[in-house]
Amino acid sequence: MRREGGAAGGPQGLGQEPLRTEFEFELPRGFVDEAGTVHRNGAMRLATARDELLPLRDIRVRENPAYLSVVLLGRVITRLGTLPSVHDGTVENMFASDLAFLQDFYRQINAEGHTRAAVACPHCEESFEVELAGSRLGES
Repeated sequence: MRREGGAAGGPQGLGQEPLRTEFEFELPRGFVDEAGTVHRNGAMRLATARDELLPLRDIRVRENPAYLSVVLLGRVITRLGTLPSVHDGTVENMFASDLAFLQDFYRQINAEGHTRAAVACPHCEESFEVELAGSRLGES
């Protein structure tokens, strides 16, 4: 997973982890391109306000609000396998299970922030972190 620093690569505060803006994923099925190659591994960046506002102007979204997630995901997926670029047309041609996975992944990294929680063992009282969200659709 890639981590990126602050503005212009400037120094981070002492003891602070750099802001993570890109998150790797693996699609449950994978996107099949025109040559038949399956692409499963990719990365998604955090969305900006602009990413969420611009699709609202898209005529396809105005005619069918369900298309919003397709346009939005096409903007924030930065890499998928060896594809030279990812756009809404790519997302349009994904399997429904992969689309559902990406919609959930988008919500996890943008709305809910991290998916880790601090917990303590009820027996030994040792503190540790657990991952609340699975890395694949249906895991938890």
